[in-house]
Amino acid sequence: MEFFIIVAMLIIAWFAFQLYRAKQFTRFKVMINTDLKAKVIASIEEELIETRSEIYPNNECHQQATIDYWCRYPVRIIQAALIREIISDAWLKETGNYRNCQHLFHVQRDKMHN
Repeated sequence: MEFFIIVAMLIIAWFAFQLYRAKQFTRFKVMINTDLKAKVIASIEEELIETRSEIYPNNECHQQATIDYWCRYPVRIIQAALIREIISDAWLKETGNYRNCQHLFHVQRDKMHN
């Protein structure tokens, strides 16, 4: 009987830990959509204005299309932030979000920029 109680407690502890990790991942995705998204949009707008030319007019329509593409999914926002050096691998490790980023890349791999 004691064995079953111990097993049940271990199962409950494992479920509690999984719930904790799921909440961390959800907070990570919220942070991407609130904090990083605004920085990525500002970076995209700045880059397109700086690279404006006759060949690449980068007008409002181009800016909106680029922003829509990069901000459609959280995985693309992270990719854009890494590409534009808004965040780094070191930042992900320091904030404890490296594993969350890996999980996001795995879960949304079909939506990643290639």
